[in-house]
Amino acid sequence: MEAYIESRVLDIAEYIIETGATVRAAAKEFGVSKSTVHKDMTSRLKQIDRSLAKDVAAVLETNKEERHIRGGYATYLKYLSKKELGA
Repeated sequence: MEAYIESRVLDIAEYIIETGATVRAAAKEFGVSKSTVHKDMTSRLKQIDRSLAKDVAAVLETNKEERHIRGGYATYLKYLSKKELGA
């Protein structure tokens, strides 16, 4: 694996663990696609550091369990702002 890829994988993994970030947020922060972050965290990280991969997997699983709540809240805020604007 290329050194820059390994470095990116470790940087993203540390970011996700420290902040509890979603794949989408991590992708935006590091300027890569969601697919790249997902591939890095599910495949490449296991080859580099298995224990770190388990920690990241736990954060991503939590995010997966909570995503319906975040989606519902985002929809609530969307319609609340429309109501305030009189639309």
